[in-house]
Amino acid sequence: MIKRIVTLTVLVPALLSTAVSAAEAHPAPRATADVVTLTYDASDAGQWAGPIEQAVQNWNNAVHNVRLEPTSTPGEADYVYEATSGWPQTTLGPIFPGGSGEVQLGQQAVDEGYDATRITAHETGHILGLPDDYSGPCSEIMSGHGPGTSCTNAKPDAAEAAQVDKNYADGATAMLRNHHHQIVIDVWTGRVLTGSH
Repeated sequence: MIKRIVTLTVLVPALLSTAVSAAEAHPAPRATADVVTLTYDASDAGQWAGPIEQAVQNWNNAVHNVRLEPTSTPGEADYVYEATSGWPQTTLGPIFPGGSGEVQLGQQAVDEGYDATRITAHETGHILGLPDDYSGPCSEIMSGHGPGTSCTNAKPDAAEAAQVDKNYADGATAMLRNHHHQIVIDVWTGRVLTGSH
């Protein structure tokens, strides 16, 4: 019995040493996607600062392949938020670093009774490449005005987050793709206008 314990005492450290050496020789596989960081400038967003902060946090909590961060150099952001008096409108992405996206946060939607944070999260969804789905339920951020003014959900659902992660799944490789961008004008009363950008 003592001979077996001594043998195990010698073998266990030797086996652990082999396992550690093998792990060092074969590093764990890297994640397949590099995280894309998009910077934004909210210096012209005025009263939308709070809704922008919350909407960005909601998106950052929901997705893995892209991260939204405020720019440290105004004028060099990948996209901007701007307060306007009209209807919300946004560049339809996905936007990548070096891009020139724009989110116009229109006061008319707030005047009609829509939640400012939901509007901001919805418009940010366009920057990340999601189209409108006005027939969707309140749980979908891209359903926009469809569910009515009582809907204040400002968090993307799992399917929306998965699509954004897919849009940015290839990291740097995805940035090399040629993207056609258009401006989506979200008239939060039922009419939808789009135009090329």
